[in-house]
Amino acid sequence: MKTVNLLMAGCLVWLAGSSAVLADWTKYLDTAKEAMGTAGVSSTDVDLTNTEMVTALKEALDKGTQYAVDKLGQPGGFLDNKKVRIPMPDSLSWVESSLRTLGQDELADEFIATMNAAAEEAVPEAADIFGEAIQNMSVEDAQGILTGPDDAATEYFRTHTETALSDRMQPIVEAATARTGVTAAYKNMLAKAGGLGGMLPGSSTDIDGYITGKTLDGLFLMIAREERKIRTDPVARSTELMQKVFGAYN
Repeated sequence: MKTVNLLMAGCLVWLAGSSAVLADWTKYLDTAKEAMGTAGVSSTDVDLTNTEMVTALKEALDKGTQYAVDKLGQPGGFLDNKKVRIPMPDSLSWVESSLRTLGQDELADEFIATMNAAAEEAVPEAADIFGEAIQNMSVEDAQGILTGPDDAATEYFRTHTETALSDRMQPIVEAATARTGVTAAYKNMLAKAGGLGGMLPGSSTDIDGYITGKTLDGLFLMIAREERKIRTDPVARSTELMQKVFGAYN
């Protein structure tokens, strides 16, 4: 009888101990389960649809291009901004230095000012061209851009549209150069430079092409600046969808 009682007592002690161990083990499993439920959840696990990604990216590019057009497409937009100001073409730099040496600074300054004025007039026309390119962006393009560097959208944009933009912008620039007197200023500068003008290579006379290229450089620079701001600064995300998508990919 004593033996039976001892065995029963031992079982009760074991069961009590097992219950404690079981409780501890259950608690451990629950904790581990919770940890597994949250571990490894990255920002890209936010429930985003393809439509949301593409739309948010297009909103960002619309914002960036509008920012660039507004900043550059006004009097002084190029000339007063050292980062985008159009300088004398390299092929004419020695003519400029010669004129300045002779005290004819106003001739060089006039030519530079008219080139920048032509760019400022042409810039607003780029808005529609940018808009068309933005609308043609695919889901795959958007996914690659969202996971890319801070200027991924701008670089994609430039790679896929620069040639078409240049072709469409050239006539606009040509009309702007005529209105702002670039050609007249150019001829006046060369005339006053005397024999220097006859020594210039033929390619240096493609002023319209030069201005077009520099205009696009300035536009893309400003777009890239705004894109970087949208990616890194939540305040710059002006719509709820942009906040959601760029917040997830930040």
